[in-house]
Amino acid sequence: MKKYNIIILLTLMAMSGQALAWGQNGHRITGAIAQKYLSPKAQAAVQQILPNEDLAEASTYPDEMKSDPAEFWQKTANSWHYVTIPNGHRYHAVNAPEEGDAITALNQFTLTLKDPKTSLSDKQLALRFIVHIIGDLHQPMHVGSGKDRGGNDVKLQFFWQDSNLHRVWDSGLIEQRELSYTEWTDWLSKKISAEQAKQWMVSDPQVWMTESATIRDTVYPATDKLSYDYLYENMPIVKQRLQMGGLRIAAYLNAIFNK
Repeated sequence: MKKYNIIILLTLMAMSGQALAWGQNGHRITGAIAQKYLSPKAQAAVQQILPNEDLAEASTYPDEMKSDPAEFWQKTANSWHYVTIPNGHRYHAVNAPEEGDAITALNQFTLTLKDPKTSLSDKQLALRFIVHIIGDLHQPMHVGSGKDRGGNDVKLQFFWQDSNLHRVWDSGLIEQRELSYTEWTDWLSKKISAEQAKQWMVSDPQVWMTESATIRDTVYPATDKLSYDYLYENMPIVKQRLQMGGLRIAAYLNAIFNK
C-alpha cells in the first residue's frame, strides 16, 4: 500500500510539474507588480472579491490546488496553463484542443468575472485563474510548439543538477538568484520607466503569446549543460517577461473593471 501511495504521489508531482509556470516566486512577482498598476476601480473590485488576499497570493492558487484530488483539478483544469502555437504560426481559438487551453479558460473566466449574477466563490476562482494564466502566457515555454511538451522533453543539466528546459524557465533561472519575491518585485518595479509602463500595458493575449512564441524559439540551448553563460544570456529576458506579465495582468483587470 505504501509503495502504491508513493507511485500516485510521484505521478501527481510529474503532472503538476508539466503545468507549473514561473514557479511560486515568478507568479508572485507578476501578481505583486500588477497590484501596483491597478486602476482605482480595479483595485476596489479586486478588494471586494478577495478582501483578505492580494494578487501575489492569488497568483499561485491554481498551482497549489493541483494537489486536490478532485476531478476538476486533476483533469479539467490541467490544460488551462498553456497554449500550443507551432513554429511559424499564430494562435487560433478554433484550433484549441477539446479540453481547452489557457486562452479558452481565460475567455471563460473573464465572462464569469463580468457577469453580475456570478457567485462570489466563482468570481474568486475566476480572478485567481486570470492572474495566473496571464503570468503563464508570459513564460515562453508555456506557449509550446507542440513538439516537446513545452521543453519538458528537453533533458539537460542546470548548474550540474538534472533538469529540463521547461523547469529551467519555470523556476531555475529565477531561483538561482536566491531572492525573495518581494525583493524581485521591488527591484524590477523600480526599473520600469513611465514610458515602458505605457508601452507594455497591453491587454491583448495575442500580443503576449506572439512575444512568448518568438522568444521560445530562441532559447533552446546548443548544449545540455547549462550554467553561468545561459543565465547571463537569458536573465534579461526573464526580468522583462516578469515585468511585462505584471503590467499585463493590471491592464487586463483594468479593462474588465473600468467599464
